[in-house]
Amino acid sequence: MIEQGFDAYQIDIEKPADFSQFLNADTLIINITNKNKAAFEQLISQIEHSPIKQVLFISSSSVYQNTNDWVREEPQFENEDSILWQIESLFRQSSLFTTSIIRFSGLIGPERHPGRFFRNGKQVQQADAPVNLIHLDDCIGIIEQLLKQQVWGEVLNGCADTHPSKKQFYRHAAEQLNQAVPDFNQDNTPSYKIVSNDKVKTLLSYQFQYPDLMTIPARAYE
Repeated sequence: MIEQGFDAYQIDIEKPADFSQFLNADTLIINITNKNKAAFEQLISQIEHSPIKQVLFISSSSVYQNTNDWVREEPQFENEDSILWQIESLFRQSSLFTTSIIRFSGLIGPERHPGRFFRNGKQVQQADAPVNLIHLDDCIGIIEQLLKQQVWGEVLNGCADTHPSKKQFYRHAAEQLNQAVPDFNQDNTPSYKIVSNDKVKTLLSYQFQYPDLMTIPARAYE
């Protein structure tokens, strides 16, 4: 990144440090997989004493309960026992900056072709359950539109329009790579959710580049 003209910082939120030089901006995007709640509490304290006015927190649709039905950006669908949901809440509760949250579903895209997810005999569980996935290009597109339109104080889902069953989708993905179709376990009772993307399309007027998971061309994974 330094070669491209960006300032680069190595940040570990679990280690006591002064992040003031790094936090010298109006907007902060947080996209890390850490789920240490105490570490985020320390980070938030530093953000509150910085010039940061807006935070975009990249989260996951895993914060929703398995309802065996559609879930939307509403409290009744959320799992309050989820550590990630609790971390989201820490950011939303601060009155010293404004937070928007994007809850992305499973990531597919370059170097993440779903046809490789279940190789070497790995079995697909709950074969009849629907998938919730999104292509990397749409993740970036949603982030870009949120920043461009300055949409703050909102929670948005990021997920493709279609939700084929795991059996349909991962069979198709394997065949796209001319690989053996994975083994599907259909014995266990499905426990799932179907993530709605209606809000992101309405609020941001976002048009998905890859709305239909079953028609994503092979080149989109290169």
